Amino acid sequence: MRALGLAMCTSAMLCGPSQAQEPAVQLLPNWEYVADTVMGGVSRGQARLETVDGREAVRLTGNVSLDNNGGFVQIAFDLNDGATVDARGYTGITFDVIGNGARYDLRLRTTALTRPWQSFRTDFIAPPIWTTIRIPFSELNAHRTESDFNPKDVRRIGILAIGREMTADVAISSIEFYR
Repeated sequence: MRALGLAMCTSAMLCGPSQAQEPAVQLLPNWEYVADTVMGGVSRGQARLETVDGREAVRLTGNVSLDNNGGFVQIAFDLNDGATVDARGYTGITFDVIGNGARYDLRLRTTALTRPWQSFRTDFIAPPIWTTIRIPFSELNAHRTESDFNPKDVRRIGILAIGREMTADVAISSIEFYR
């Protein structure tokens, strides 16, 4: 795993309201790259901070392979150095994204999840132009857990290319909780 900071915060992770039209809290992640190689898979990729179509962003690229029971590359970050964030005052998560037109997963983890394969998730398309995606918490689906999503205890957020042979190319320039 390799950590990549985006913006100028290191471990604070939460900053004040953004300049968006609605009150929001901008997340300033210390992104890390993780692939299925942690469990024997053979997918390959990387995450880098770079300028993508005029914006500073973290960019995930690579090739997802299903060989050897693998199947993912991801960028993810812990909130507040692994502590939880109370996001009950927010409606959901929003992020600016550009990519190769492929489908990716957004995954959130809370303290209710005890196994690495559990998450609250949804998918999205990463279009070839910068686009703002808004995902209400109500659209997150519980995966391999009986728990309900509780925005009181959010601790990790990830973007994944997963589950099918594919070329990953997705960049995120900002990510926030929105009201």
